[in-house]
Amino acid sequence: MTEATRRRPFRGLLRTLRRPRALVVAPGLPPGDATRVARAIDDVLAQRETNAQRAAAERLVVAYAGLDPGGRRRFLEVLATEFGTDAATLDRAVDRVRVARTPSERLVAERELRRAVIPRYASWLHVITGLPHGVAYLVDLRADLLTMHGDDPALGLLDDELTGHLSTLFDVGLLELRQITWDPPASVLERLMATEAVHKMNGWEELRHRLDGDQRCYGFFHPALPNEPIVFVEIALTHGLADNLPELLNRDVAIDDADTAIFYSITSAQPGLAGVHLGNELIKQVVDELRHEADHVRTFATLSPLPGFRAWLVGQLEAGALTPAELEALGPSARALVTLADRSWLHDSAVGERIRPGIMSAAARYLTTVRDGRVLDPVANFHLSNGASLERLDWLANPAPYGIEESLGVMVNYRYDRSKIASYAASYLTDGSVSTSGHVRNLVRTTKL
Repeated sequence: MTEATRRRPFRGLLRTLRRPRALVVAPGLPPGDATRVARAIDDVLAQRETNAQRAAAERLVVAYAGLDPGGRRRFLEVLATEFGTDAATLDRAVDRVRVARTPSERLVAERELRRAVIPRYASWLHVITGLPHGVAYLVDLRADLLTMHGDDPALGLLDDELTGHLSTLFDVGLLELRQITWDPPASVLERLMATEAVHKMNGWEELRHRLDGDQRCYGFFHPALPNEPIVFVEIALTHGLADNLPELLNRDVAIDDADTAIFYSITSAQPGLAGVHLGNELIKQVVDELRHEADHVRTFATLSPLPGFRAWLVGQLEAGALTPAELEALGPSARALVTLADRSWLHDSAVGERIRPGIMSAAARYLTTVRDGRVLDPVANFHLSNGASLERLDWLANPAPYGIEESLGVMVNYRYDRSKIASYAASYLTDGSVSTSGHVRNLVRTTKL
């Protein structure tokens, strides 16, 4: 995503501000300017009249817009270090909790402690929220913060506070589910093309193809960002499970009597909302919407990537952890095949069929291996934690270069059975139990044939 695209909401905010007396600072925010920023933040927090407080906040927003990356980091460091909690007040509150003798004293002390642990910049975030397009500004601000904070504890605490604030602002109950068609404002369509993270689009015609006929796109929208999708999902209506991505994306003839909805891409369109999980609720609501719209569609599944599979397979090979049957199928050129030094199998169907059982066996093991309560693959973890089952693996379903690099072209169908979503999710989240079809279980080869 380009910086210009990512900054669209922020630029929208600047256009709506009343442009009060400017707070002029250098792009790099040298020490003297950082001190002036601190005084300006203090001024915002000291104001008691709403209009005056917002005018003071607008000066800071305009100043932040003119900073370079280094200046923005220093701005956030000032906010995080000089407007956090007061150490002395916090220590006193902790001591009062420790010495409280009665339940009533304990409750009073806990209330003081609760107030003491709230950083001063929490109030600043609330003031910014009330500005025109202030919510969009905070989303962009967190996108900046995510690239900066690393192991810095002060910036980490600021990120925690901002994440919690945004999680409340973007609660699913405040969002609107919309079907995105070719008719919305151009800004919505531009955002789809710019942020699609799974299968990139090459131009307007390809975008139009994904919105017309038997293709669908749904997104969550927030009232404060009416033309900015928060997260969106792309769907194709088909007969049965899809096992070939190019065919799915490039069909020329629409299917009128489809019985299956294939979710082939889900994208979070706002980098600043990373960690604010909305994709699971989006899938559930879209399933309900499609069931209501097209009662002949009975099966809801995905055609999903395995982004970490090939890297894992290389590690398994180097560690001597492949099964004897997998090694036999891959043959003496196993390392060249999985590192892609040898790509002849992509064009030689005989070689491809020979190595296929080994690759598919390893992929099935990869998707069902649980460590620390979750499977290894992030996409699998997302769908399984949302109540999907592991239905089928698809050989060379994505032959595009990025598909080969990620997973040797293998893709996977996860299935969403509305009557079993809750129980499957509970089993996975409780004990790491992966609901798996017989088809996937039968792919695992151990001993040589």
